[in-house]
Amino acid sequence: MQIRRATVQDISGIDRLLSEVLEVHHQGRPDLFKTGARKYTDAQLRSILADDATPVFVAVPTDANSDGTDILGYAFCVFQRHPHDNILTDITTLYIDDLCVDESVRGEHVGSSLYHYVVGYAKASGCYNVTLNVWSCNPKAQRFYEAMGLVPYKIGMEHILS
Repeated sequence: MQIRRATVQDISGIDRLLSEVLEVHHQGRPDLFKTGARKYTDAQLRSILADDATPVFVAVPTDANSDGTDILGYAFCVFQRHPHDNILTDITTLYIDDLCVDESVRGEHVGSSLYHYVVGYAKASGCYNVTLNVWSCNPKAQRFYEAMGLVPYKIGMEHILS
């Protein structure tokens, strides 16, 4: 397996995995997540992939095709800073907006390889930390991130008004 920066040729494989993630979230919170929808249009994905502030990494088999259908996993990332903020220090964070591993290869260390790659990328980019959010309706993902050494640094809470 190799991990590399995603390209527009990877869009079909990324779309397939985005659908897998959406269905996990829909099953856990159908009040919040639609089924069968797309998180990004292809035009939005092209824009994200072209922007150095939003790097996307893909895991592919070592002998991968170039058509993008063989994506084993991805990590969508966003650089974040708060310069001139009244209360927050001016650090650079690499936020993992989304990390997904194809259901057919879960347990084969694709996710941990992607995560460690992102951490190395963040270090090389001068980041102070790596952060992410995990939905409480996805305990498997939470256990995975805890196994990677992540700890909660803030907790989102809600009160449904119905």
